[in-house]
Order: sequence, then C-alpha cells, then structure tokens
Amino acid sequence: MNFMKPAIAATSLCLFAGAVNAETLNIQTSFNAGDFSTQFITEHWVPDVEKRTDGRVKIVLTPNGSVVPAKETPSAVAVGVLDGDFTSVNYFAGLEPAYAIMGDLISGYDTPEQMIGFCKDGGGEAIMQKASDAITDGEVKVVACGPYSREALVARTPIRTFEDLSGKKIRSPEGLAAAVFSAAGASPVSIPFSEVFGALEKGIVDAADASAYVNNAATGLQDVAPYPLYPGIHSMPSMQFTVNAEKWADISAEDQKALRDSWYDAMYAMAAEVSKQDAELAARDDATDEIEVIDWAQEDRDKLRVVARQQWEEFAKKSDLAKEALDAHIAYMTKIGLFKE
Repeated sequence: MNFMKPAIAATSLCLFAGAVNAETLNIQTSFNAGDFSTQFITEHWVPDVEKRTDGRVKIVLTPNGSVVPAKETPSAVAVGVLDGDFTSVNYFAGLEPAYAIMGDLISGYDTPEQMIGFCKDGGGEAIMQKASDAITDGEVKVVACGPYSREALVARTPIRTFEDLSGKKIRSPEGLAAAVFSAAGASPVSIPFSEVFGALEKGIVDAADASAYVNNAATGLQDVAPYPLYPGIHSMPSMQFTVNAEKWADISAEDQKALRDSWYDAMYAMAAEVSKQDAELAARDDATDEIEVIDWAQEDRDKLRVVARQQWEEFAKKSDLAKEALDAHIAYMTKIGLFKE
C-alpha cells in the first residue's frame, strides 16, 4: 500500500484543487496567426498570467476572426460567446464615436508608452469602460488598454516634410485618419490591407498607412515603397483587454489585479521589443542604396499635430462621450508636455 506523507499529500491535494478550479479565459485577439504580436503575447503574457495567479487563471488565445469578426467581439464577450477580447478598438468606431478618439488619436502621442500611461494612469480605462457600457449594457469589464507600436508610413516617393504631404495619395482607414490626411493636403484612399502591396507597386497610391516597421519589413513593403517614414508620423492604434462581467466577478480581487498588471507589463515589454526591432531594421535599411528612411523634424511633426487636433475636435462633436474622451486625452497630453497650457 502506498502512503504519502501528510505534507506531500496536502500539497498534492492543493495543487489538484487549484487545477480543477482554474478559471480558463478564452480570449480572441485582433492579431493574425503568425504575427510577431501573437507570438510575443503567447510566449510572454499567457504564461505570466498563469504564474502570477498560481494557476488559478489561464488564458487561451485565438487569432483574429477565429470565433467572430473582430468588430463583433464586444457583443460576443457580453453574451459569453467569448470570455474576453484583446482587440484594436478602432474596429468599434462605428458603434460609438468615442472609440475613434480612444482607438487612435492620429498624430497625437510620440510613443506607445505615453499612450499606455494615459490608459493606465490618466483616465483612459474609465473612458474605455464608458464606451463599452454604451454598447454592451455593462456586460463587459474593460481590464486594460493601450498600444504597442507606432506605425511607420511607407512611401513610393519621398515625403520629407509636412508640406510634402500635399497632393499625395495615401492609403488610409476611413474616419479620423482619413480626415487628418485630407486636412494636411493629402488624398486618402480606402484600400484593404491585403491590397496595399499591389497598390504601392502599381502606383495607385503614393504612400500607405500600413503597420509597424517590423511588420512592413516582413511583408516586403519597402521593396515597392523605399522611402519609409520612421518613426511614424500618424497612427498608434490602441488595444483593449476585456473580460465578460460575470466571469470577471468570479475572479478574486488578487487575481484581477494580477491580470491587469500582467497585461500592462506585457504591453510595455512588447512596445520596447517592437521599438528595438524597428530601429534595428530601419538602420539596416537606411545603410543600403535602395532604401532611404525619412525621420521628420520635430517642427514638421508639430505642424501635423496642430492640423490633427482640429480634426480630433471636429470628430469629438459626434457624441458626448467622444468629447469627454478627447478632453481626457488633451489633459493628459498637456500634463506630459505634448501641448502647452
């Protein structure tokens, strides 16, 4: 007969109970399978959550569109089809205008870390929760939010200054991004991401709002658009991490804190890694004769921010919450020195 020592038996029973009672959260992301982002959060965030909660909470990630289209994740989380999402909130701008302001304040922040700080410590989470409540009747808990990269702008022809935007045909998402480019004198063109390479290659557009430099390099966009603007001048899309409200209520306060802290730590780490890889690739490419990496002067960046702010304010008129979101952004940006009092 096999008798376990009492201490060993107690430990084994405790571990078994923890495994049985583990809360598994099925989270759909808006990252595609095989993306750098998917790989990073799978290797870093997912195991960190389990470690910080001693196995009481586990994350199962599924890629973009695996259960529902990205723009439908809020309703899917609300009714429990998904336990949560890790999604770019730009997908939801058609549901509540505040999401456009919260999702990507075009030409606003200089670094992802600044905007993560807005979400984590500057009131961004609270605004995102209000937006979620407006479209899900309070059935979804916003745990955290923020971006992980500043996108580069790939171009067929040099765009070295703010004035060089004038007359350029630029692939851009509809909405706030298109409004900013238009106000700066460019002609925004709505083209699916899958068609960006061909549109640049054929000269249908002069430049494109695509992705982070590391992702653009991986897909070969610089081969057909050898004048990338880096660091980027425009887009920094924010993600959200949400959990179904009932599921969230079943998680202890200690583990709720662990989930939030782990997500922010992962986003800061991913932002740092993307920035590192972007800089290395940009330096490598700029050293060649085929590619010229263009870094705008701060004067030109400031000109675009002034133009962009006018469009933010116009867009913020679309709803009371959009206005509240912009006011919160402006207050935080002024606090960290992006705007003067």
